[in-house]
Amino acid sequence: MTDGIRQNVLKELLGLLSLEKIEEEIFRGQSQDLGYGAVFGGQVLGQALSAASRTVPDHLCAHSLHGYFLRAGDAACPIVYMVERTRDGHSFSTRRVKAVQKGRAIFSMSTSFHKYEEGFQHQDPMPEVEGPEGVESDYNKILRHAKKLPEDIAKKLLYPNPIELRVVNPLNPFHPVPMPPDKYVWFRATGPLPDDAAIHRYMLAYASDFHLVPTALYPHGKTFWSPDMQVASLDHALWFHRDFRMDDWLLYVIHSPSAAMARALNRGAIYTRDGKLVASVAQEGLIRKVGKNKV
Repeated sequence: MTDGIRQNVLKELLGLLSLEKIEEEIFRGQSQDLGYGAVFGGQVLGQALSAASRTVPDHLCAHSLHGYFLRAGDAACPIVYMVERTRDGHSFSTRRVKAVQKGRAIFSMSTSFHKYEEGFQHQDPMPEVEGPEGVESDYNKILRHAKKLPEDIAKKLLYPNPIELRVVNPLNPFHPVPMPPDKYVWFRATGPLPDDAAIHRYMLAYASDFHLVPTALYPHGKTFWSPDMQVASLDHALWFHRDFRMDDWLLYVIHSPSAAMARALNRGAIYTRDGKLVASVAQEGLIRKVGKNKV
């Protein structure tokens, strides 16, 4: 993939995250097809956060969001985001967002905004892992093995992505064996971004949906592309702790503490290269054997 293609895909995503205002507290967004036909969950997260942010003063920054993926979205159709002003206080404001497509809700989210305040600080340390320079990107890895993959899967995996991902401890997709439910992923935007903290939050919300549920498959020797698996995100929670830049390398430390009843819980901690914990993530996902009842 050339740098020009990467820049174009990133530029397209930034445009999609800006949204079109069609009425007070109602916004419309288009979708970027990453090769799946369905809307990528991270895109809906980023757009919903963008819609909510458009309804609060500039001095307030998002510090948390909690969302539910209700239905798969169609990447060929626009999504309407309806924002409800739940509360406006001196220090905090909260919003509810409903994403609607073809007359049905596909996603719902609550998010909270907070003014900047000084306060106590502590954090868990960043684990010691190999830096991004020595790790092969997901794209290059797929490119090397494309001939071994079914044509339809290879086409999807090689679709341009606005986020560069480098997994430190990948599972072999051709011969998966059980591994501990932990994954370390370096990621960043594929090009420079504007100096707007809100945009970096939208982009992190977008990127935070990558690699979570597949980590829960590690102990079972399965992958997202295993033909006997149905895998999907069910809900998503994200907390922003400190400022960061999405065009600098960030480390995603993912752990899956539990899987049961065809669902798996996944937790993530996101660090800057110099070890600052900038965000925390939690997500439950569906990991169901094909042939059972569908969602």
